[in-house]
Amino acid sequence: MDKFTNSAWFMRIVAFALAALLFISINFEMESDKKSLGLSTAPEISTETIENVPVEVYYDRENLVVSGVPETVDVTLKGAKSLLINAKNQRDFKVYVDLSDPAISMGNRTVTFKISDLNEKLVATIDPEYAEVNVQERVTKEFSVEAEYNSSLLEEGYTAGQPTVSPKTVKITGAKDAIEQISYVKANLEISKGLNETVNSKATVKALDRDLNKLDVTIEPSSVAVSLKVSIPSKTVSIAPKQTGKAKDGIRITSISVDPNEVTLFGSETSLEKIDEINLPVNISKIDGDTELELDLNKPDSVQKMSLGKAQVKIRTEKVDVDEENAEPVVEEEEPETEQKQEEQVVEEKPEPEEEDEPAAIESKTFNNIQIVPVGIRDDQDAELESDVTSITLLGEADDLKKITKDDINLTVDVSNLDEGTHDVELAVTVPEGVEWELDSKTVSVTITQKEEET
Repeated sequence: MDKFTNSAWFMRIVAFALAALLFISINFEMESDKKSLGLSTAPEISTETIENVPVEVYYDRENLVVSGVPETVDVTLKGAKSLLINAKNQRDFKVYVDLSDPAISMGNRTVTFKISDLNEKLVATIDPEYAEVNVQERVTKEFSVEAEYNSSLLEEGYTAGQPTVSPKTVKITGAKDAIEQISYVKANLEISKGLNETVNSKATVKALDRDLNKLDVTIEPSSVAVSLKVSIPSKTVSIAPKQTGKAKDGIRITSISVDPNEVTLFGSETSLEKIDEINLPVNISKIDGDTELELDLNKPDSVQKMSLGKAQVKIRTEKVDVDEENAEPVVEEEEPETEQKQEEQVVEEKPEPEEEDEPAAIESKTFNNIQIVPVGIRDDQDAELESDVTSITLLGEADDLKKITKDDINLTVDVSNLDEGTHDVELAVTVPEGVEWELDSKTVSVTITQKEEET
């Protein structure tokens, strides 16, 4: 055995075996490394399209505005399948447009999309390949905001005042040509159908051109607080009791009174103008003596609602002899009357209706939503009324009141001597001659602010 191991052939066989093992080991490790790197001796080439890849834009954001760059593009990758799968899952590459050159000029230009951080063994195709972009100077300007709403959504009979916004102005930033196209800055208040109460809500601000197209600009703040005061016109009229039926024999109705004798109606102004009183039918056919009743008031169809649904009616009576009640007037026949005496009697009786000389009864008429006009506003100030409408009640003869319309009434408030701040100012009232007036409040709260200088 020792002789065999010490022979030259034994040593050659062992050396050959070791060399073979070393070759096999090294070749196996190289194959493993290639597979781990995605490099096979015969790699499988594939393509993969990745949709909606975000596009980044590099430019001077403080001084420029760039428009026309799409938000996303589609990227098609070609290469080894294992690399494609990794790129699709990780999405660690970027698609961008480079407009960071300080010497870039304003206006329209064509730019190509670029890709970065992509494995160099992959080939990328971007769709679209390029974009038409517009580079403009960045401009910021202050605009007043106008609130609007759909008035047809108000409940029937209800009215709304002018909506107020806070803050009243916003700053709008965008391309110079876009800022120059702004014609309206609107805050649309969303309301639901059948609105019958005051609304306080937030509304998004939009910048529109003269054709009401929305402009691509940045608005700060993007929303404002909007307040819309909703109310319903009202009118106070008298309740007029009307006898129905026939009194029982031996009963005479001496008076009928109503408590309260007025009711407030709510509805559209056109409907209220046609109503001067509410009739209350009182059936006297079952009355045996002095009686108090609670009767329902009939709401006119054109009226939205009334302040009262019922009224107390007091009926006063007296008992009379049935024969006396049914007796015909007796004409005395002590001496025959000649035609001359009859004529004298007629002449003597003619001046009897002296009731016409009595003063006419004073009536009232209420006008709602009369505009309050501020006068004497200085050029450097703004005046805001807490409420720019009010109601006024006129007192006078019925014939005079019928001729008076809203146009005959003027309510003004003098703000010429007011400093900045909130003041209670007395209203100045002008009405036609011959009538008196009453206001719920003779003063109105006025807030004076200094106008901001235009930038």
